[in-house]
Amino acid sequence: MGPGYEDIFGRGKVLVGVIHLRALPGSPGYQGDLAGVVTSAVEDARILTKSGFDALVVENYGDVPFLRDKVGPETVAAMAIVASEIKKVATVPIGINVLRNDADAALAIAGVCGCEFVRVNVLVGAFVTSEGLIEGRPGAVMRLRDRIAPGALVLADTMVKHASPLAPTSLGQDVLDVVERGRADGVIVTGPRTGKPPSGDDLETARVSLKAAGLAVPILVGSGANPSNAEDFLRLSDGLIVGSYIRRHGRAGEDIDAERALEMGEIKKRFAA
Repeated sequence: MGPGYEDIFGRGKVLVGVIHLRALPGSPGYQGDLAGVVTSAVEDARILTKSGFDALVVENYGDVPFLRDKVGPETVAAMAIVASEIKKVATVPIGINVLRNDADAALAIAGVCGCEFVRVNVLVGAFVTSEGLIEGRPGAVMRLRDRIAPGALVLADTMVKHASPLAPTSLGQDVLDVVERGRADGVIVTGPRTGKPPSGDDLETARVSLKAAGLAVPILVGSGANPSNAEDFLRLSDGLIVGSYIRRHGRAGEDIDAERALEMGEIKKRFAA
């Protein structure tokens, strides 16, 4: 058995910064400059760690429109190069998220590069998305994790953004399925779209559902965290995954804004004091 959540993130609240990679080889927006993609990502990692972020997620955000559940080998190769370069300069845990939902690729990159966790948008159930119908594969994903990346945590979204469940369900039920049936190491609660926050009621529902089932699993806010809600969300959860706000104009996909990143880091630092 690999390390647990506290072995990697500790017992306190965690602030996770998302590195939105520029378009990679094979995607429509790729500019033919992989070295530039790497340089930009490494600089983002330096800024975020210097600003007080506790962990980073490397995500192929620039590859829109995303493939549904299997990316090409060129994407895996490019992300592995980027992740390995970030690992050279970052002293915090690194996670991988391969959009839209290629958990196998994320685990392969994490295993080869020694990354500490992956994010899986749909681990259980079936969801209708702009990329089509995405079906969770918890049995296959967790077996592959144990085989090729046994040290990596699987953090999974519940009722993930930009998606609707194929069959009627509730947040409370989906949270339990993610943990009990999917065996996720942590649960991520998001708003309906990128940059949109979840409600406090959603976080409370996730917490109460897990507690009632006797499940001590961390809950992370996965979208929409910003200075106006960060402290409230830190009280209601175990940490924040921040992608949009820390960029120029708060717009996903833009370059990291060092002042915004530092602002979020200072909020977390004050909260933990």
